[in-house]
Amino acid sequence: MRNIVIESIKNIPVSEQQIEIVERKGLGHPDYICDAIADEISVALSQEYIRSFGDIMHHNIDKGLLVAGGTNKRLGGGEVTKPMELIIGDRATREVGGKRIAVNTIAINAAKKWMKKNLRFVNPDTHVNYRVVLSPGSEELTAIFKAKGGIRVANDTSAAVGYAPLSETERVVLQTENYLNSKEFKRLFPDTGEDIKIMGLRNGRELHMTIAMPFICSYIGSENTYFKRKDEAIETINEFAGNFFHNGKINIYLNTLDKKGRGIDGMYLSLLGTSAEDADSGQVGRGNRVNGIIALNRPMGTEAAAGKNPVSHVGKIYNMLAHKIANEIYKEVKGIKEIYVWLCSQIGVPIDQPKIASAHLVLGKGISLTSVSKKAEGIINEEFKNITNFCMELAEGKYPVC
Repeated sequence: MRNIVIESIKNIPVSEQQIEIVERKGLGHPDYICDAIADEISVALSQEYIRSFGDIMHHNIDKGLLVAGGTNKRLGGGEVTKPMELIIGDRATREVGGKRIAVNTIAINAAKKWMKKNLRFVNPDTHVNYRVVLSPGSEELTAIFKAKGGIRVANDTSAAVGYAPLSETERVVLQTENYLNSKEFKRLFPDTGEDIKIMGLRNGRELHMTIAMPFICSYIGSENTYFKRKDEAIETINEFAGNFFHNGKINIYLNTLDKKGRGIDGMYLSLLGTSAEDADSGQVGRGNRVNGIIALNRPMGTEAAAGKNPVSHVGKIYNMLAHKIANEIYKEVKGIKEIYVWLCSQIGVPIDQPKIASAHLVLGKGISLTSVSKKAEGIINEEFKNITNFCMELAEGKYPVC
C-alpha cells in the first residue's frame, strides 16, 4: 500500500488572484542552454548504456556551466573574439565488466548536436570550447545500479511539487516564447536571436509582458532599421498573444533598455543570438521549472531535474511525475478547479513507494472531497504502478525538462 493523502484546500486559484508573475527563459538563454544540453547528454548516455551494457548505468549530468565568451559587434556584422566554454560536470559510469564507453565523446557530441539544431548562428565547433569533468560515482550510489532491470531504489531523499492547470498568464507567457522561437516567426523575423526572456505580470485583467529579444548584427545596418524592425515585432507579438489572453488588455515592452540616438549602445544587438556570446553565463538549475516556466505564485522545488539519471534520481523522476499526475487528475476528475501534487522520496526505498504522495485539491462549488478523492487516489496509484515505463520515457527524452 502506498502512503497517499488526498485533501481539499481553500486557496484562491492563481487565475483568480489580483497579481500574478510568470517568467520564461527561452531557447537561447544561457540557463536554458545548460539545462537542455545536460538532459540531452543524459539521454545520449542512457541510450549508449542500454546498447553497451543492457541497462542504464549511474550518471548525473546536473552540474554544468556555460561561461560567456567575447565578441566585437558592429552594425552589419562582427567577430567572435573569445569562444564560450561549456563545462560538463558531475558523475558518469565509464566502465562495466571491463568494457568502456567514450563518455567524453558522447557528452560533447550531444552538446554539439543540440546547438546545431537550436542555435542558428552558433557554430559549435568554433564558437564553443568544451571541458568534461565527469567522474565515477560513489560506491554506495553506484551499487543501486548493480541489479539489472526492475524498479530502482531512490538515490536521494527529495521532494517535488506539480500543479494543474496552467493559468491563462502561464500559458500566454509560455506560448509567446515558443512562438518567438518558432520556424514561423523566424521566417518573418530572421534577424532575431534565440535568447528570449519574458516576464509576465498580470494585474487583474491587464497583462504586462516585458520581453528581451536580441536582433542579429549582420541583419541590422542602421539605427533606423533596428527600430523599424522592433516596432514590427511588437505588432506581431501583440497579435499573437491576444489569442491566449481574452477579455483583457495586453501591454508588450520589447528591449526596454533601448534608446534612440545612442547608436549601437542604444540597441539590443547580438552576433550569435545568445547573450552567452559575451554578456551572461549560464548554469544548470537556474532556468525554468520542468513545466517550462518560473511561476512565482506557485510552490516550487529546488531540484535541478535536467541531466539527472532517469531511473533512480527522484530529483528528476518525481519533479516530472508530479506535474504529470496533477494534469491527469485535473483532466479525469470533474469538479477540480486547481490541484497541487506533492511527492517525497526516501533514499534507499523503491521509487514506486514514495514516503508520501499528497494531492491538494481546490474544489468547485458544491463538490465534496469524498466524491473525488477515490478517483484521484486511483490515478496516483496507477502512475506509480507504471513508473518503470515513465522512467524509460524520460530516458528517451520524451518529456522536456525546461
